[in-house]
Amino acid sequence: MLPVRVKRFHMAVWIKCFIATIVVCHMNGFVESHNDDGNFHCDSDGDAKIQAYYMPGFVSLDGKGDEWDEPNITGYSFPLMPALHPDDHDNKYEKGEMTLKALHDGHSVFFLLQVPGDYRYVKGQSRSCPSVALMFQVGEDATYKDMGGCDEEPNKCSSKSCSGHEVDIMHFSIGTAIPGRLYGANIIDNFNGTGRDTFGHLVDLYAWNPHCRYLDGLGPEGNGNSSYTGQNDWQGAWWHDTIDDSSGLLESASPYSSSNDGVYTFEFSRPLRTLDRLNQDVQFVIGESYKFSAAFWYPVNGNPWTGSGHYSVNCDWVTLEIIQAEKELHVPSSTLSSSGDFNPLNVFSFVLSLAAFGISLFIAWSIRKGKTVGIYTNRPPLGASKSVPMIRISFPFHKSCKFILEVSHCKGSVCSTLSLKDLSIQIL
Repeated sequence: MLPVRVKRFHMAVWIKCFIATIVVCHMNGFVESHNDDGNFHCDSDGDAKIQAYYMPGFVSLDGKGDEWDEPNITGYSFPLMPALHPDDHDNKYEKGEMTLKALHDGHSVFFLLQVPGDYRYVKGQSRSCPSVALMFQVGEDATYKDMGGCDEEPNKCSSKSCSGHEVDIMHFSIGTAIPGRLYGANIIDNFNGTGRDTFGHLVDLYAWNPHCRYLDGLGPEGNGNSSYTGQNDWQGAWWHDTIDDSSGLLESASPYSSSNDGVYTFEFSRPLRTLDRLNQDVQFVIGESYKFSAAFWYPVNGNPWTGSGHYSVNCDWVTLEIIQAEKELHVPSSTLSSSGDFNPLNVFSFVLSLAAFGISLFIAWSIRKGKTVGIYTNRPPLGASKSVPMIRISFPFHKSCKFILEVSHCKGSVCSTLSLKDLSIQIL
């Protein structure tokens, strides 16, 4: 009889192999779309560049993308061409161009993808729904063509034989995803050490070529995956502007819209740096540039997409720049107050500054005259002499947002008091 620990080990290995088999089978159509027929010709758009500016606390990641409409958030619009025949303009995506934008907040990087298109959604049928992917160069020798470009056969791919050809991939198929809900990274899958998404299909993968493509944490023997070191670092959501969510969306509301013409929006985020130790994730550094691309699948004329339904924004890598924060924060003008706006906090600070300055002069004058000064709140200390100048500061915030500043000085039976009462604090 095997010990319990050994049984658990064998069970974990069996589950891992089972998951890997399912993933490979599910991705066959995706791989099919990257098979090169030998007629690939590329006239790359060399001017294409996406700049991710530093804008913290800006993106909601709800899939709607309304906040990205600020005029100073620049992006780039790409015609979507067939991935295998980028010069075949007769078969380009007819509904319009894909708009790509990016931002970062110093911790995570955010991406916006928007594509016009008639609403298509069939629950549980991924090929009857739109799908998107982002691919990033990791290894120095990784090419856009052939998804990394390693020449090894599927049973010979490894981190040694294909070293330098690694690409990092995020793939989101919306067939099991509710609009506006967050998918991707979750505790269950990350605990199991894989890049899969149990609740939707926003997965984190790596590849060396179209036939050697795996979820993070899974792969051939010798790749260091036996210790469950992978995880899904991506999160994202999708939307279509014909959807009405006035009452909130649940799975029972599928297909969520009955309209057609509109725009699909996809929002994604990922930490700039991840815990990856196997060269399966691209590691972003602020101030540096990277190479990436974006792909789009769509059920043209309502027909489920196949390998030929794969469109790409360019036939080569697109440049992504992670921009450093400027001295003056790059924040939309609508979120900042103009210099002419009245700010009550500034007035309040000015009044306190004047009061502090006056108290300082009073204390200095008293000390020069050889007198002592007492400072107390609400009540004078026991035994305090009436001849000693007293400064009273009261902040009865438990009653109201008001405070009292009182300076008193007694000489004999005659007392003089300077009092500022019921000064209000109001934050608008």
